[in-house]
Amino acid sequence: MTQEKQKFDLVVIGAGPGGYVAAIRAAQAGKSVALIEKNKLGGTCLNVGCIPTKTLLANTAVLQKVRHAPDFGITTGAISFDYAKMKERKDRVVGDIRKSLGGLIASNKITVIEGHAEFLTPREIKISGEKKQVIQADKTIIATGSEPFDIPAFPCDHKHILNSTSVLELTQLPKSIAVIGGGYIGCEFASLFAELDVKVTIFEALPAIVIAQGKAISDTLTKAFKNKGIEIQCGVKVAGIDKTKNGVSVKLEGGQSSDFDLALISVGRKINTEGLGLNKAGVVTGKRGEIIVNEQMETNAAGIYAIGDVTGKAMLAHVASHQGIVAADHAIGKEGAMHYHAVPAVIFTSPEIATVGLTLEEAKEKGYAATVGQFPFQALGKSLAAQETEGFAQVVIDSKTQAILGAQVVGHEASALIAEMAIAINNELTLECVTETIHAHPTVAEAWLEASLIAAQTPIHFPPRRR
Repeated sequence: MTQEKQKFDLVVIGAGPGGYVAAIRAAQAGKSVALIEKNKLGGTCLNVGCIPTKTLLANTAVLQKVRHAPDFGITTGAISFDYAKMKERKDRVVGDIRKSLGGLIASNKITVIEGHAEFLTPREIKISGEKKQVIQADKTIIATGSEPFDIPAFPCDHKHILNSTSVLELTQLPKSIAVIGGGYIGCEFASLFAELDVKVTIFEALPAIVIAQGKAISDTLTKAFKNKGIEIQCGVKVAGIDKTKNGVSVKLEGGQSSDFDLALISVGRKINTEGLGLNKAGVVTGKRGEIIVNEQMETNAAGIYAIGDVTGKAMLAHVASHQGIVAADHAIGKEGAMHYHAVPAVIFTSPEIATVGLTLEEAKEKGYAATVGQFPFQALGKSLAAQETEGFAQVVIDSKTQAILGAQVVGHEASALIAEMAIAINNELTLECVTETIHAHPTVAEAWLEASLIAAQTPIHFPPRRR
């Protein structure tokens, strides 16, 4: 007698920040939900991405404060650190959050199934794990994420040539490291290692690091990195990485070579769709392997959705989570749509970087009569009190309509500051909405008020522009 297949209203493939949020949203609406995960709950973000890296960076932030304690009249003895214990703390934080996440999922009565999922038909999914089974799905959300991109010419061996996953397993610091790629991932690790007294060199093929964040941000971070002793080589292409007796040798296309203890490859991420059986489900993908979706996160196949990195949209955990809500809502009959004009992005370097909306360059390319108001933290009372004066906050506006088009901030607490501008842009607020809002004093959030006043050509705590 054939065993009847277990059937669910919704099956979510992948338990990262998009998948588990979608599962909870649907379960809250009373739907029967299965959540399939082949690795660990929380996906890349929790296990080998956002949380572990920010935990390690929090360690270095404390170290930085202790090193500057004498500036605040505090006397300390000899300062040392133990990277193995820093890693232990990172692992503990990740484990604690993963345990809490498991409890949260269980409290919503979601069925968690461990194993690899593969479509047999648009409504049948085979799961290969300790227990092989086939389940039926009325609707499915694909949330299988992405993984570090490997370069065939010098693939990661995870011993001498690392990627953003394997570098997190180091228990002993190298004396020197080559970071291949000057995007947000490469720069975060460069910042981490430099604070821990590792000699860091960044190799970037583009003309500047974090170039997507705009020239002002890129220039500021470049200066900050050089002040920390980080060497930056832009406009160069790495031809190969050879293993040596003492580490690796990085060779450039021009013939130059440099020796390092380790190399870190951080040149982007590739989409995870391998082995999903998308052809059997009738799901169409794009040139990069991304699953094509509409504003409701629907694929071309009825009843099948995709969210997160696998869609090739903004590869950010918070975007995946919001996509998960949009997809789950649509799957249960609610209206909603995904928009990307007000997505905040943060780079957790030292100093921090946060952006939302358009850069000045992007706004001008789109035909806006764009201008900026930029306020330096060295002119802000709270920043001076905290001795965190590096960087600035700036707003990008349409000078004709006073609409806020974008905002960028580099400096202390940038990651927390960006939310105000995300709300402003998402709600189509004008410059006046910010200038007429009372900001608490003394706070770093006042930087947005001051930058907006400068953009409006009515600065209070900054000299007026010469006309």
